[in-house]
Amino acid sequence: MKVLILAAGYATRLYPLTLTQPKPLLPVAGKPMIDYVLDNLAPIPGIDMVYVVTNAKFAGTFERWAEAYRTNKTPLNFKVINDGSTDDTNKLGAIGDLNLVLQREQFDDDLIVVAGDNLFSQSLQDYGTFCRSGNAPVLGIYDVGSLEQAKKYGVVDVDRSGQIVSFIEKPPAPASTLIGIALYYYPRAVLPKISEYLAAGNNPDQPGRLIQWLYPQTPVQTWRVPGLWYDIGSRETLEEANRIYAKT
Repeated sequence: MKVLILAAGYATRLYPLTLTQPKPLLPVAGKPMIDYVLDNLAPIPGIDMVYVVTNAKFAGTFERWAEAYRTNKTPLNFKVINDGSTDDTNKLGAIGDLNLVLQREQFDDDLIVVAGDNLFSQSLQDYGTFCRSGNAPVLGIYDVGSLEQAKKYGVVDVDRSGQIVSFIEKPPAPASTLIGIALYYYPRAVLPKISEYLAAGNNPDQPGRLIQWLYPQTPVQTWRVPGLWYDIGSRETLEEANRIYAKT
């Protein structure tokens, strides 16, 4: 199984913090955001490669982080992929970056895709087990507990088996507080769908839009993320996350 960490954004809303440091490497409660991703994915058995897709500005920064993480924490294999972008005007978008890695690496394997700024508080080992138990894509979901908060995300509705029956990206009037987060499992048989999505002229950014396009065509299962999950979009949410995660 492969893991792809999306880390090519420029996080301009967090300037000046992210002028010289990519958002996934900003510290929360004493460690980089991306460490929360890897620390909780690493217990999944069978991961043989972690790809980090980033931009030309921060590729070297992530190379240094990956080497330190591999040396000090776990002997995972890392490969940093530079998408060649230099700012928001020429970025590929999250789905464009995903497709770039698939085209460049040409692997035939199942894939977990996750945003590098996800803050998890508990192990995702059971996510890996659940994903392997079937042949369907799996979306990580979380209850944000607020309809106002849900407006910023993709709101999902699921049936009794956990299969997606509705996915609405950033609805103005959410029907629930259950959202899809940037944690995706794509079995190898589904990966060709990604280039098909882009070839049809669909939005190359906002990775949830791929799920929105995919679920009417093929069953997409869901898995509820345990513990705390946090998404950092501003200085205020970064400060709040620091307070919350310092207590965990």
